[in-house]
Amino acid sequence: MFTGIIEDLGTVEGIKRTDKGALLSFGTTLPLKRVSIGDSIAVNGACLTVVKKGRAGRRGKIAGVIAMDVSAETLRRTTLDALAVGDRVNLERCLTLDKLLGGHLVSGHVDGVGRIVAITPEGDSKLYTFEVPPAQARYLVEKGSVAIDGVSLTVFSITGRRFSVALIPHTLKLTTLGRKGPGAAVNVESDMLVKYVERILAGRSNGAAHKASRRPTGTAIVKIALANKPAIADKSASANKTASASLSARGRGVSS
Repeated sequence: MFTGIIEDLGTVEGIKRTDKGALLSFGTTLPLKRVSIGDSIAVNGACLTVVKKGRAGRRGKIAGVIAMDVSAETLRRTTLDALAVGDRVNLERCLTLDKLLGGHLVSGHVDGVGRIVAITPEGDSKLYTFEVPPAQARYLVEKGSVAIDGVSLTVFSITGRRFSVALIPHTLKLTTLGRKGPGAAVNVESDMLVKYVERILAGRSNGAAHKASRRPTGTAIVKIALANKPAIADKSASANKTASASLSARGRGVSS
């Protein structure tokens, strides 16, 4: 789990293609003492596992290099397949119980790839307009959350598959979004809470439909018959009273 608050702007140091994916290496300023083999780190919003780590081979601000295996599925579903050596990436270590939840709950499981449609300056900030695939568009909620390249952002101005977010100078400087322009591809992860709600409601609907399909066809008829039983009884009682009255009149010599 992650929060969508980027900790470091890393650099792609190496790419090694394999039959089942790739091994990506990133230069980082994250303290290696706090990074262990097996740790989960979000790279541009995609959760990857650290398999190697070591000190940087060159001088500079880079504290070290971390390497992650990337599966073929992750390469297909994210923008990681298009990375090149020297590209910058957003890095965030996994959430711990003593960490502030500054953004929103992010799983690191990218839903799909969207694109930047437009960037409009607004004071010191910039308004970014994104377009996402139809499968992700239904999860957009006004003033809800979305993770773009791993960055937690607030959604507004939803129009079909497009929506806008406001990026402050701090976010523009410390994430890759400040280095991207219109047309650039981005990883999109919808708010997981919205997806869980959709799944639960779908399950309830399917359950109700299943129960209705298993109901015996005679059930409705039985209920109607039972519901009409008092009326039938009333009619019988009325007929009996009429017959009794007729016989009594005849006994008194009164013609009917």
